[in-house]
Amino acid sequence: MATKAQVAKSKKTPKFSSRLVRRCQLCGRPRAVYQKFKICRICFRSLCLNGLVPGAKKASW
Repeated sequence: MATKAQVAKSKKTPKFSSRLVRRCQLCGRPRAVYQKFKICRICFRSLCLNGLVPGAKKASW
């Protein structure tokens, strides 16, 4: 889990746009965050398996 200081720092507007840190809105994870959904891959997978993300489902063939 992210520390409170890291989360607070990432919420501030950065001086340069390349310093922007995207974090998961649910757990605060800084890596593997989908820009479209603003959540990380782990949270996205669990929400999809529960059917909470409209239009997304697990692929099977």
